[in-house]
Amino acid sequence: MIRFLLCFALVALPAKAETTAAKLFAALPTPTQSQSMPIGTYARGCAAGNVQLPETGPTWQAMRLSRNRNWGNPVLLQYLEDLSAEVSAAGWKGLYIGDMGNPRGGPMISGHASHQIGLDADVWFLKPARLDLSTADREKISSIAIRSNDQLSVNQNWDRSYEAVLKTAASDPRVDRIFVAAAIKIEMCKSATASDTTWLQHIRPEAGHEDHFHVRLKCPVGAALCQTQTPTVSDLSKGGSGCDDTLMYWVSDAYLHPKPVKPPKNPPPPRPHKRTSREYLMSDLPAQCMGVLNAN
Repeated sequence: MIRFLLCFALVALPAKAETTAAKLFAALPTPTQSQSMPIGTYARGCAAGNVQLPETGPTWQAMRLSRNRNWGNPVLLQYLEDLSAEVSAAGWKGLYIGDMGNPRGGPMISGHASHQIGLDADVWFLKPARLDLSTADREKISSIAIRSNDQLSVNQNWDRSYEAVLKTAASDPRVDRIFVAAAIKIEMCKSATASDTTWLQHIRPEAGHEDHFHVRLKCPVGAALCQTQTPTVSDLSKGGSGCDDTLMYWVSDAYLHPKPVKPPKNPPPPRPHKRTSREYLMSDLPAQCMGVLNAN
């Protein structure tokens, strides 16, 4: 009888939960010592051979150093260094660089669904007043929003230098797309001309981007394991700029204040659970990521 009860108790114990990929990648403080290679997609992948953006450079500073997220593909680092120098033409002293990626890419334990293959970076909208912030300063200081609280327009922090910086950022041929709050793109579309459509096409509306812009680069040449996103803008009437009715949806009442939906009388069976990026297991990532995780 005792043996039966013991066996029953062991069967009843829950199986040990598998450690998430986000925790495994966050625990590794250094990159692989191998050729740089983005693996998978921006929101489901990892990165071999990442390099670290120096904490401070002539025209940039990496922020929130305690996160250890100032890592990326060499192409991304070169892009950020180039951009930080070029924004001087808009009157900026340089750039404050936010999250890039983990040393080996992969899912993050907080904050992002993407930033997984070393080709994404957040750039703060806070114009640098100085480029000699201490490590402690970089933990305390925060960026500023340039979108109104009601999400309908830009706020008093906006000036034309932001458009100049975003135009410079989006005009680089290495860029796939740049995410900003919808109100910011709407503001730039108001004065857009035919010559602006090419770079404006790369500016995409996305929630949660009122205090920074999110740069996403194309897969580098020869990166066979990297998957670049398929272009989505097809606004032919304005040359593909994305300044159309679909953009206005992002500030519509239907989007900002959706009406409650009554549940159906005969609801379909629940869909199988889909893991979020922070819940991914290693089996959810490309097979090559296990090698990245275990490499010296």
